[in-house]
Amino acid sequence: MNRFSSALLIGSLFLAGAAHAQDWRNRQERRQDRQEIRQDKREIRDDRRDLAELQTVLTRFDAAWANRNEREMASVETRLRELLHEELAESQAELQRDKKEIRRDNREVRGDRRGDLWGRPAAFKDDRRDRRDDVQDARAEAQSLRTRMAIARELYPLMGSRHMYDLQRTRSLIVQLINLGQQELNQNHQELREDQREKREDRREDRRRF
Repeated sequence: MNRFSSALLIGSLFLAGAAHAQDWRNRQERRQDRQEIRQDKREIRDDRRDLAELQTVLTRFDAAWANRNEREMASVETRLRELLHEELAESQAELQRDKKEIRRDNREVRGDRRGDLWGRPAAFKDDRRDRRDDVQDARAEAQSLRTRMAIARELYPLMGSRHMYDLQRTRSLIVQLINLGQQELNQNHQELREDQREKREDRREDRRRF
């Protein structure tokens, strides 16, 4: 085999390896896109349920206060405590998921820098954008968790009190939880739109490549 044939063979093997690696990366990205969209939809569904529950609690709270119904007010407080506990647990779980996504993004960016792009200069830019978005999501989730914890610390001691100021403050804190839930629902809708856009962009890039 002469030098030209050897070089041609080596070049063919390299291109075949690059194509295989690129195909693997494409499949990984498509699977990741689908997982993120499913997760977005689950979070939207959960946020809607939690928001509806809090709005029901507020309605029941107002009725119990207006009617001075001690038994109903105690029931409302029990449900509110349960909801707040659930939301704190959900917020902590979502924050851990966001941190996990950031670690994955960091690995992908490091891989891009080592030259694992296989002819995809756009991948580095896409991965940095994904990391930036995930960092922003984690910061927003951490802020939501801090806000909920602050509300919980103030709310728990108020439960059981029937003084006017304490009831007014309890109602105000419930409204804050509702506003926070609505804000998170809006953010998750925005995140779903962004993930769906990224999925479309990945598909267009795949078509251009082939």
